[in-house]
Formats: sequence, structure tokens, C-alpha cells
Amino acid sequence: MTLLATSVLLATNPTQSSVLEPIEQQIERLPNATRRLAAQLRLPLEIEAVWAVLTDYDRLTSFIPNLISSRVVSRDGLEVVLEQEGAQRFAGLKFTAKVTLELRERRPDGMLDFRMVSGDFRRFEGAWFICPDPLGGVRLRYEVLIQACRGMPIGLIEQRLKEDLSMNLRAVAAEALKRTNAAAQIQAEATIS
Repeated sequence: MTLLATSVLLATNPTQSSVLEPIEQQIERLPNATRRLAAQLRLPLEIEAVWAVLTDYDRLTSFIPNLISSRVVSRDGLEVVLEQEGAQRFAGLKFTAKVTLELRERRPDGMLDFRMVSGDFRRFEGAWFICPDPLGGVRLRYEVLIQACRGMPIGLIEQRLKEDLSMNLRAVAAEALKRTNAAAQIQAEATIS
């Protein structure tokens, strides 16, 4: 949701975070300064744990790198309007982008889709998907279609977008793992008492 090849991520076992899991990533170059990016990974977690992190909109800045603000503007049932701002440096320049997103929480489908209603891109839309993995745990997938504004050097920021996508998936996974481990610790302490 921020300006979010194979990289590496966290754990196949929530108690052994040193075991790394690959991130599968794809990029498609489309006409008119447009890119479609997708990335996914397998997590040793329950769907609800990952969903709770993705929909914790007002706290996203506490664990998503380069996201400097995230605020719920309104909520109407399963539809949310969210304002976000991201910032980062590349090529010696500071780049910021603001977006107002409409999100639809489709929990039964394991999908959180979004589209920009205003912001610093011509187009910014996509979805997060969470589904059971046949090997256990869940698959978390993020897809985004970004069309740069005139004058925005999409070629220069493409590598940054790919890196951010992996970094954001890692951040969501780490936060979900942290929350799951904290809940397990609390439950273990309550059982001992």
C-alpha cells in the first residue's frame, strides 16, 4: 500500500525466525509509465493473524518501512477510506507520495482490495490476498498496478518499487509473527499461573 527476483523472508516455523522463506516476485512493464508488481510468500501463521495486521490501518506506520502516515478517514461497513503518505530517498533525492485509497475488506474471500481515489499517481490499485497454503500456514500475496504521473521517472523508481514490495511483505510477516508469539507467550504465562 505504500510505494511498496527473489528475496528472502522470515520463518517457516514461528519459533525459529532464523529459517528463511523466499519471496516470489514478478514485475510487468506496461505502456504509459505503468508497472504491475506482485509478490508472495508463505507464512507459518493463521489467516486471522495476518488479516489483523493488514487491517490495523492506524498502526501501519509502526512497522511498514517508509510509510510516514496512515489514517482512516472513514469507514462504512467493510469499506474504508484511508489516507497514506510514503517517503524515501533514491538517487540522492527525497521522494514522497500521498494517496487516498478506497479499500474493501473481503475477509471471507481472503482479499483486501484497494484503489486510489486521489493522490500522486495517475493510477494506484491492487489487492492483498491471504489463503491457506497446502504445505501449512498461509500464502500472503500483494499485487499492485502503478501508473506514474507525467514527469515521474518510472524507470528510475522501478527497482525501488521492487525492493519496497519485498520489504513491505517482510514487515507485515514480522509484525504478524511478533503478535502471534506475544499472544502465545501471554497464553503460556496464564496457563502456568
